[in-house]
Amino acid sequence: MKHLMVALVLLFSAAFAQSGATLYQQCQGCHQPTGAGIPGVFPPLAGHVPVILAAKGGRAWLIQVLLWGMSGEITVKGAKYNGVMPSYRQLSDADIAAVLNHISTQWGNKLPAGQRPFTAAEVRAQRAKTMTAAQVNAARKALGLK
Repeated sequence: MKHLMVALVLLFSAAFAQSGATLYQQCQGCHQPTGAGIPGVFPPLAGHVPVILAAKGGRAWLIQVLLWGMSGEITVKGAKYNGVMPSYRQLSDADIAAVLNHISTQWGNKLPAGQRPFTAAEVRAQRAKTMTAAQVNAARKALGLK
């Protein structure tokens, strides 16, 4: 009976979660429909998300960016960017997982070997923290991304 209840909750949650592609429409003004970003302001997601996911702590950091936003300069593939990423914590855990799964598998991006799609439970675990946009930037620096 317990397994049936869990399955029903998951099915109900999935029914109300939006698709990652639909949710990404909120992101494409900055990161562009192609995931290429805008030079100097908004970094590319295409070709860069797998690099983040491969870094130790990168998976949690991607969730944190969507939950808490980010501000301050970063460097991606040798280019500097200094835009502001807004928080999307108003989205449900399932919706954040959906958009992360979308950006992880679009524009030639693939999840690193051994990684599974993002889950609402992973997002919920990061939501239990409280971070500022500047702390998210500092956490990115700790990943050692270039």
